[in-house]
Amino acid sequence: MKNQFKLIGALLFCHFISAQSIQKDTISRTASIVFTVNGNKVSFNPDTPQLNQIAGAPKAFYTYYWEFGDGDYSFQEEPEHLFKNKGTYKTRLSVTNNYDDGKPPTTRPKDVAINEDGIDTSENENHQLLTAYNGFRIQTNRDPIPEEEMQLVLSYANEKEYPTSGKIYLFFNEKKYKAKNFELTEVRLYNNEQEITEEIIADNNRYISKNELIQTTGISTLMNEKLIVTDTLRQNLPLTLEEAKEYYQDVKVFDFDEMQTNEERNMFFTLKTTPEMLKDTSAVISIRSIYVPERGNDSHKVLTKEMEIVTSHDPNKMAVYDTRLNYRLVRFKNLKYKVRFQNDGEGPARLIKLNVDIPKMLDKSSLKVLDMYPKCPICPDEEVNYSCLDTIMSKNQISFQFKNIYLPGTAQKGVHDKDSTKGFVKYSLKFGKDFHKVKSKSKTAIIFDKNEPIITNTSTSRFKPGISIGVKAGYNSFPDLKDSKSYFVGATISPYKPYKKYLQAEIMMGTHEFVDFISAGEGEPIGFVELSDGTIVDSAIRFDETQTTYTKLNIDVVPISFRYNLNGVIGLGVGPQLSFDISNKTDNTTSSSYFTYFNERVGKVIEGLSETSTTSENSTLSDIKYGFFGDITIGTSRIGPSLGARYIYNFNEPNAQLHFYAIWKI
Repeated sequence: MKNQFKLIGALLFCHFISAQSIQKDTISRTASIVFTVNGNKVSFNPDTPQLNQIAGAPKAFYTYYWEFGDGDYSFQEEPEHLFKNKGTYKTRLSVTNNYDDGKPPTTRPKDVAINEDGIDTSENENHQLLTAYNGFRIQTNRDPIPEEEMQLVLSYANEKEYPTSGKIYLFFNEKKYKAKNFELTEVRLYNNEQEITEEIIADNNRYISKNELIQTTGISTLMNEKLIVTDTLRQNLPLTLEEAKEYYQDVKVFDFDEMQTNEERNMFFTLKTTPEMLKDTSAVISIRSIYVPERGNDSHKVLTKEMEIVTSHDPNKMAVYDTRLNYRLVRFKNLKYKVRFQNDGEGPARLIKLNVDIPKMLDKSSLKVLDMYPKCPICPDEEVNYSCLDTIMSKNQISFQFKNIYLPGTAQKGVHDKDSTKGFVKYSLKFGKDFHKVKSKSKTAIIFDKNEPIITNTSTSRFKPGISIGVKAGYNSFPDLKDSKSYFVGATISPYKPYKKYLQAEIMMGTHEFVDFISAGEGEPIGFVELSDGTIVDSAIRFDETQTTYTKLNIDVVPISFRYNLNGVIGLGVGPQLSFDISNKTDNTTSSSYFTYFNERVGKVIEGLSETSTTSENSTLSDIKYGFFGDITIGTSRIGPSLGARYIYNFNEPNAQLHFYAIWKI
């Protein structure tokens, strides 16, 4: 009986442990919407789960995005919102976990019922669209992580003194990446915007091709960096649309009508990042919008929203704009970086230092500050009391120092606009005079006032392999063959200008002539012979000699070889080689010589009696060789001309082969 109780207890314990394990695995974190209604005013509260702090990171916190279902939104934690008209509004909440090692909590929309009508809503949050953002703005609630949703708010306003009807274009999924980064899963419109499915047009219902655009405008459609970062009014809409069409795979186009003077409108999009999206957390991806205030008018605004791919939500981030570089053209290119930061403290920051590691291959003296926030001038040499950005260079670092600034903290009282707590610096550097084909790595230590530094991710740029075609020619020596003559020409393919180790393939065509076999008979005594002048020799002997000569046209193939550059002058290589003939002519020549013969002694040669006969035979693929080689090159080993010597050991005879060549890699 006692044993039975033990068995029952053990089973109950196992069941309890199993239940606990199942519960832990199946319960996901959720956040819910809590609200109270007072007339037409609704106070919202998020009910969020406990954060899981990332070890060593700053204190974890949530950021919030609210969508009220009437065309308005808020990024405050506990917003209050006035609804103008009675009705039922579907309210949405999206919560982002910063410095947290889990996924963002999921939320479900909630319906909010309003029973009062025609109420003044002037007390609602003012997004300052016209005064601070020139009537055009793009916002997202979080940075992209593969297989996560993100919300995008596109806001536009009428700055004209009369009602307008125009268009909004939204471009996404850059063509330079193989896979699509986003899937547009939902569009929420509140101002009767209408999606149109026609081709991208200017105002003549016809798409303008690139060639036609160049012919009609005289303007090249290469990427214009000024075009993609401005929100000021521009002209030449066909050019802007052509630029965007060439850069992005997908586009959505919307018509809007009767927008009143100073009216502000918002469009809401849910984007799901794809599993195949770019995984490089050093990269910057973008979404672009074009705002045409009046249909039929070329005046328009362009905004590009740049986003860094992340693995966890961290507002302090470093990114590089070109993660894959063309080594052939890189000398003419500037490498652009962006370091962003956010003050998550309870008070403002007055001094912010960004200590950025600079890869050795980059020239620090070529530094250009392209953009920054907070906006301020570059500091002069002397000390000043106004806000400025100082750049201090050391051996392997550049320190960007925002001095005498005021950057609010996310936990600071009265701060509701989270964007005001964020900053960034965007800069570019040129490559130095001497750099190799190796990846560059950089990271930043961010210091707010006298706090401990926050270390960002490592930003990495890599070079594309590139292709280098080489031409080679030379001579083959076979020590075991008689009268061997072998010349060849060929081509190689390998990565362009490799730094150390790389792979290479080769194909060569050559001619090879050699004497492979010689045999001489013992001599055959014969009777008398009569010479051409009538002279008779009583006794003679004949000697026959047979010689086989090969004349080949052959192909040598190195399917893959491993090579290593010791430096810019000397390179080593090993690999297999396959050789086969595509034409093989065999000449068998028999020569007969006569000598006087008396008392079993060979005398003088009998002139005029020598005879020669030749038989020929042609064949293909009659000689296939397999071998393995090691070689050395001296010259410009990475690119350009060099001389090489190679020893090849063939597994069938002749075993030894020496391969001397000159090569020029392009």
